[in-house]
Amino acid sequence: MFEKLKQINSRPKPFEFYTARDLWTDKHTSKQMIQNHLNDNVELSSRNSRFIDKSVEWIASRFSIDSESTVVDFGCGPGLYTTRLARLDSRVTGIDFSKRSIQYARESAENERLSIDYVNQNYLEYATNERFHLAMMIYCDFCALSPKQREEMLNRFHTVLEPGGRLLLDVHSLKAFEKREELATYEFNQLNRFWSPDDYYGFLNILKYEDDKVMLDKYTIIEESRTRTVYNWLQYFSPEMIEAEFSRCGFTIVELFSDVCGNRLDSNSEELAIVAKKK
Repeated sequence: MFEKLKQINSRPKPFEFYTARDLWTDKHTSKQMIQNHLNDNVELSSRNSRFIDKSVEWIASRFSIDSESTVVDFGCGPGLYTTRLARLDSRVTGIDFSKRSIQYARESAENERLSIDYVNQNYLEYATNERFHLAMMIYCDFCALSPKQREEMLNRFHTVLEPGGRLLLDVHSLKAFEKREELATYEFNQLNRFWSPDDYYGFLNILKYEDDKVMLDKYTIIEESRTRTVYNWLQYFSPEMIEAEFSRCGFTIVELFSDVCGNRLDSNSEELAIVAKKK
């Protein structure tokens, strides 16, 4: 028992393990995730509809979205942004490796008779001959990727964008990192049975990596028939860190905001929204 508890409370190296696919493709947790997406009172998987409406309004204005625009949304979920952008007559592609989310997004598009190209795939593996005016990755998905994955993702953005194309994404700031603390908790059927329909014991270890500006929410779920660990990594950024990563991959930072609604960036902003241009 001591060795098991020691393992539960162990501290891996930053981004040593990657379990995002399990979270989004597991039959039970993927159902929980899409319910969170669609629940306007819960901001665990996406922001509320009022924020998204305001965000799309700003995106449409900032990037002159019209019938000639081509937009690709990496990590589109159930189509909360893609549906709204398609209503503006732009040509939209959405990518997500949650089959359940893509199915919901496709049904929503069919119901509204919107022509949206949805791809059920890991966006780290997405490839196409089409070139887009705007690429998006929203709700801080970029923060969940390791340095190597972020480089791969930026190179993929660069490839799918047309010359001079724009990239919009958001990340957690160092101000948000400062506010987070380490924690260890234990709960029976943790998060209201989020992890399994069967009884389980859930351990949560929140670990802070000061030198790397990384946080880890490490969930260990112990069921009668199995034990599994889910690693939720989050990288936090300064404007200088963003500039360095983007520049190496062929992007110029055009503007920084406090969110994807275009609000002004200030020193207390807990997020950074980045508008970058393909060199």
